[in-house]
Amino acid sequence: MPDPSAAGSGAVVAAPYPESPVVPISPWGNARPRLGDRVFRRLAQGSGVLIVALIAAIGGFLLWRAIPALQRNRENFFSYGGSWVTSDTSAMRFGILDLLQVTVFVSVFALILAVPVALGVALFITQYAPRRLAGPLAYAVDLLAAVPSIVYGVWGLYVLAPQLRPVATWLNHALGWCFLFAPGNASVAGGGTIFTGGLVLAVMILPIITAVTREVFMQTPHDEIEAALALGATRWEVIRTTVLPFGRSGYLSGAVLGLGRALGETVALLIILRGTQAAFGWSLFDGGSTFATKIAAAAAEFDDPYQAGAYVAAGLVLFVLTFMADAVARAAVAKARGRGVRR
Repeated sequence: MPDPSAAGSGAVVAAPYPESPVVPISPWGNARPRLGDRVFRRLAQGSGVLIVALIAAIGGFLLWRAIPALQRNRENFFSYGGSWVTSDTSAMRFGILDLLQVTVFVSVFALILAVPVALGVALFITQYAPRRLAGPLAYAVDLLAAVPSIVYGVWGLYVLAPQLRPVATWLNHALGWCFLFAPGNASVAGGGTIFTGGLVLAVMILPIITAVTREVFMQTPHDEIEAALALGATRWEVIRTTVLPFGRSGYLSGAVLGLGRALGETVALLIILRGTQAAFGWSLFDGGSTFATKIAAAAAEFDDPYQAGAYVAAGLVLFVLTFMADAVARAAVAKARGRGVRR
């Protein structure tokens, strides 16, 4: 109601409006979500749940098939250099530590070779190359991913290895004092060494890392690049202060994808590393077997559930190893992304 004391002074006092009810704000606005929006949301949620369920089902299946073989194993499953004897299913002997070491060693070696090259190619395509050259070059790099693994294996063993023989021999003689370049258990002349396998694997994962890195670098805000150039920065200073900090997390993500491909590569490494089954000695000129090549080479033994269970147990370790690598990489990506936000 109007104030009586103000009425005598001739002032006009408006009556107060009634308080408006508080309406909760919906993520879809004031209106209820439409049917199409609700259906899409349910499908997206179902897809996420389905992926998690599939991964859990794969892990459960591997564990279920591996337990009977592990119960009959008479050797430490995590032993090094142990025999792999599964013919006698009542007293099997198999260990996976040497397989784990070869898998990690050849994958990390390939990653060390591929990551700097992928970074250089991505920077050249996005920052230096003229537009008429950048498109065809990116297309040519992407085509490397379309080459079948068996072609890479044959090319690595019969074409690349003979060309690398002088380099491998020189490394043996000049740097043989270092365990990485010491004469190994595989013949350098034959080419079936981790050195050759790692080089071939680096070529195989190069397009994956390059493609992801290139796409992230292309998303760098042009305003920041133009501002740096306007302040007198050189092209390299722009890359160092703007492009690399912005794309660090994507670069690490591409490296993780490449590592996942390297850990699970089968056919190419099977062709190159099949020459020796001797124990691994931490030299680039050793041979050996990875988890994937060991499983693929023993396909004839999968008729027996216990013999197959031994290789399923090795596959289970590879499954867990991939998850561990992904977890570490995701932590590194999150840390790099946080640094990019704080800069």
